[in-house]
Amino acid sequence: MRIAIVNDMPLAVESLRRGVLATSAHQIAWVARDGAEAVQRCAADTPDLVLMDLMMPVMDGVEATRRIMAATPCPILIVTGSVDSQSARVFEAMGAGALDAVNTPVLSMQGVVYGCDTCETFQSKIMTIEKLTRRPVAPRCIPFETQVKPIIGGDERLVVIGSSTGGPQALANILSHLPVDYPVPIIIVQHVDAQFVGELTKWLDQKTPLHVRLACEGDHPEVGTVLIAGTNDHLVMYPNQSLGYSPLPRDLVYRPSADVFFSSVAENWRGITVGVLLTGMGRDGAQGLLKLRNKGSHTIAQDQASCAVYGMPKAAADLNAAVEVLSIDLVASALIKCFPYAADTRKRGVSSP
Repeated sequence: MRIAIVNDMPLAVESLRRGVLATSAHQIAWVARDGAEAVQRCAADTPDLVLMDLMMPVMDGVEATRRIMAATPCPILIVTGSVDSQSARVFEAMGAGALDAVNTPVLSMQGVVYGCDTCETFQSKIMTIEKLTRRPVAPRCIPFETQVKPIIGGDERLVVIGSSTGGPQALANILSHLPVDYPVPIIIVQHVDAQFVGELTKWLDQKTPLHVRLACEGDHPEVGTVLIAGTNDHLVMYPNQSLGYSPLPRDLVYRPSADVFFSSVAENWRGITVGVLLTGMGRDGAQGLLKLRNKGSHTIAQDQASCAVYGMPKAAADLNAAVEVLSIDLVASALIKCFPYAADTRKRGVSSP
């Protein structure tokens, strides 16, 4: 991979340079000292990956990410001094299209960047992004069943959402426009490392009147609560409709996987489901969304114009897995139309407690 470094700190640049060159398959494309220079460099010579700092002079990493993804989109990994202390900026950058975030690896007195968790994580992130961006083999197209299977069982209702690159901002958009009395549980699988998902959950909880928390083993969907997959294992629904985590399948790059979760919901949820697939690189979630549609669920994919990366929703559209393809600004209203009970109670003059 040809990897670019965007950082105004010489020590950090050297640390990243050595970390990148430690693998013979990688090379340095160029180095930029601020976000504005990075935008110009990407336009002239788009690399395979950009290592983007957040705090820089002239233009910060969030704005640089936004402009690069709009003009010359390419994979971007946020590499900053402390991800935890800058979580709001990290999620803003991820909403603009950054794939992930990691702390800057440490350059020791001996000039070596190995032997610490941060460095191992840094290398692991690059390897994962390399797998994600590798040109995939075209999958076999599975035709949509023309006879939709009826939903069997009670009137339990559920919204399930899968998202990846650009997902935090897209999720914030949807959740912020749902009413506090939205009558349906929501469960989300967002591609984000387990070490950041706690901060993501807190950040989203501030954006919505609903309660947002991590999904725990044994949880059941709950009205008024948004559950988010909270580990690097796959969130699954069991036959008793409780939630849990599974390390299988182990060979999936996407962890947690929207496909795994959607498929388990299609198999085990006995009520009405709406499935939503949002912005993201790759194809995760498309097959699972198709399974939901084939079981009679209403399915929604985000449209190209409002996606940070039109990968996962495009894969779903190609499979005819989405009943609707909508701008992100219309998804919340579509979810309210699917389950309008809360709006109806307000029209009838039912007072809030």
